[in-house]
Amino acid sequence: MSDQLTARTRLFEIAEEQAGYFTAAQALEAGYSYESQAYHHKTGNWLREGWGIYRLTLYPVTQGDEYVHLMLWSRNRAGQIQAVVSHDTALQIYELSTVLPGKIHLTVPKSFRKKAPEEAVLHYADLPEDAIRKQDGYRITTPLKTLLDVAASPLSPEHLLAATTDALRSGLVRHEDLEAAVAAAPPAVRGRF
Repeated sequence: MSDQLTARTRLFEIAEEQAGYFTAAQALEAGYSYESQAYHHKTGNWLREGWGIYRLTLYPVTQGDEYVHLMLWSRNRAGQIQAVVSHDTALQIYELSTVLPGKIHLTVPKSFRKKAPEEAVLHYADLPEDAIRKQDGYRITTPLKTLLDVAASPLSPEHLLAATTDALRSGLVRHEDLEAAVAAAPPAVRGRF
């Protein structure tokens, strides 16, 4: 009984950091055999949310769950998460301007080969770690990187101006950091600021 309790505690700790989600590999590491995983799915303790992805049935639904799910979907063969919430979706999360994207924008490495789920748009770039932050169980581009990304996208000038103004006013981005990043950006991006 003690092993079951320990496995349950370890799995809950993993799931708690990921909005109730976990992978089959994480469950295995926590102490659940594949047979045990099948049992918990069959009895309704766990919901299957995609290939190798589960969610605790009784875990409360929270804002941003869909981003955590997509992070787990993006993992590579080694189990490392590849996706980062970015572009218009990051603007919405940071509450910069009034952009309401119809799909979830994710940036993935240039070598990423999975087909985008219906609800997502993939952007390909190898992001440095200092352009990414972790928030509520998912990865998201920093506010400064988000502004640079949307400046290189078809986002309207009005939305870009509103997002930039909001980021500076709220303190999410410092004026001197923005100036330095814009100066180092390609000419097409510099011309948008």
